[in-house]
Order: sequence, then structure tokens, then C-alpha cells
Amino acid sequence: MSERTIRFRLNGEAVSAQIGTHHTLVELLQRLGLSGARESCAQGLCGCCTVLVNGAAVSGCLYLAAFADGAEIRTIEEPLAPDGLDAVQRAFAECGAFQCGFCTPGFVLMSRQLLDANPDPSEDDIRHYLSGNLCRCAAYPEIIRAVQLAARLRQEIR
Repeated sequence: MSERTIRFRLNGEAVSAQIGTHHTLVELLQRLGLSGARESCAQGLCGCCTVLVNGAAVSGCLYLAAFADGAEIRTIEEPLAPDGLDAVQRAFAECGAFQCGFCTPGFVLMSRQLLDANPDPSEDDIRHYLSGNLCRCAAYPEIIRAVQLAARLRQEIR
């Protein structure tokens, strides 16, 4: 198997890694000790493996690690606030927008991306934007409330 070295920024830090050309981004992140992006369906359909690459959400289970060379990678493990939790994470905790927590990292990253693009989304906007993320525990009402709360929290901070 062919291996190569890639260099990228991971949650603000410069990183280099030796990868096989067949490795996915989720496999690489797990090898680097980050477990927030998780492979579940292995088909890019559930959102559990969501990672932000150069600001865009990708399915880390399908995204080859080789494509991360030179990229800015952001995961759920990125510290965004002095206390460790940003407005979206605080809202998810306050609203109980999780049960088992397996899907939560993907929902949080997608919610951040939604609120960056649309600071005051309607419930329909939220449902549409998060439609690619699946919660097997069916915490959808709490997730919707959490995104609405996060939007208000973000507006208060600005």
C-alpha cells in the first residue's frame, strides 16, 4: 500500500500525518486521538461523521484523508470558548438535545454552520438544514429547540 505525508491545520494547530491513500478522514482523526466524528453508516447518509473542511461540512467516512492535505479541518473537539463550550454546545446541553450522544457532534457542527449562514433561522430552515443528520434516539424536538436557543444566545453575544 502506498503511503504519503500530508500537512494540514486541525482545530487551529499545524499537523502532519503519514497516511495510506485509502484512509478516510474519520480514520485519520481517530488515529490522532479525536473520536467526535464517528463512522456509523459508512455511506455519508447519517451525519455522525461530519467534519468541517475549509468551512464546508463533509462526510468524514467518505472523504479521503489525502484530500485534507493543505486544508483547515475543524472538529467538535475544537475549543471555541474560554469555558470550552460555545453557544451551540451550551444550548444542546440546556435543552437536553441528545440521548445517547452518538449523533450530537455532527448536529452541533451542522448547527454552527447553519447559524453562521443564517443567524435567525425559522423552524423549517433548521429542519431542512439538519435533514442530513439522523438521530436514532429521536431527540429531534429538543434539537430544534437547541438550535433556536443557540441562535438567541449568539445574538445576545454580538
